Amino acid sequence: MAKANPKDLFKNNTKGNTSDGAPQVVDLNLDKVKSVSDLVTAFGLSGFQSSSLADAVRVIEEMKKDKDCIVYFGFTANLIASGLRGVVTELCKKKIIDVVVTTAGSLEHDLIKHYKPYLKGDFDLDDNALHKQGINRIGNVLVPSDRYVVLEEKIKPIFTKMLASGKAISPSGISKEIGLTLGEDSFQYWCSKNNIPVFCPGITDGALGLQMYFFKQDHKDFSVDVTADMKTLADITLNAEKTGAIILGGGITKHHIIGANIVRDGLNYAVYFTTASEFDGSLSGARPKEAKSWGKISASSKTATVYGDATITFPIVVKALKERGAL
Repeated sequence: MAKANPKDLFKNNTKGNTSDGAPQVVDLNLDKVKSVSDLVTAFGLSGFQSSSLADAVRVIEEMKKDKDCIVYFGFTANLIASGLRGVVTELCKKKIIDVVVTTAGSLEHDLIKHYKPYLKGDFDLDDNALHKQGINRIGNVLVPSDRYVVLEEKIKPIFTKMLASGKAISPSGISKEIGLTLGEDSFQYWCSKNNIPVFCPGITDGALGLQMYFFKQDHKDFSVDVTADMKTLADITLNAEKTGAIILGGGITKHHIIGANIVRDGLNYAVYFTTASEFDGSLSGARPKEAKSWGKISASSKTATVYGDATITFPIVVKALKERGAL
């Protein structure tokens, strides 16, 4: 699709810059916007988070054009519980990303949703009443407890297969085994098929960890080596000419990606999608500039941070990049 002329997307069509050389903030003319890519182009001079979103598109576009760049993709489990799972799956299917880092909840939500859907609820439902009905709430997404019966039924044969190998398995190995049992709607299926490693440093957290605990009560030799992936991740990072990261959310997922890149003087590209702020010193809220002090992001890196719900902002970014032929 041909790129729109930015001047055609604004009401004022004001030419030139301000007297101090800064570009002008220009009013949106939605009648001139014919695509999501057009909208993002217009966002570039709109201000606030719209311009930050345009920056994210620009940095990811540059990241993908850089053929020497290994792309790390991090996301938190709540996003897989939502409809964003479909976008994540597409990126893995098309091998747009090279490495996945996520949490145990992502693995279990992906598995469960292959067999049974989650339900649309409301943030203001009576949680005590939900508990009595055997329904668990993730924001306005509802997960009936019978979904975890499915998890137990489907994960036990995988654990049994792992046990029969006589060796401790890595978290990425668990994800690969899970993916081999699923179908095309699953991001783990495509990661297994496309040899995209899925690193999960917090593998014992959540319902998946609970299932490991239950299984180990009857199978004392069952073992998961949470350190086994560290060398694999380090090798990928050290052998990369350049590295870039697209990170949705924060916590252990975010830190595992940027922390790994200390060994190579930091990421060359980094784009954060977050709702967290930095005032309390949290890692989730820390901006890319803070990571530069640690050497997790290089001093010359290209970065962007978009504040807002990733279920809204990230699909817009991906759609714009697809329209531009960058993905």
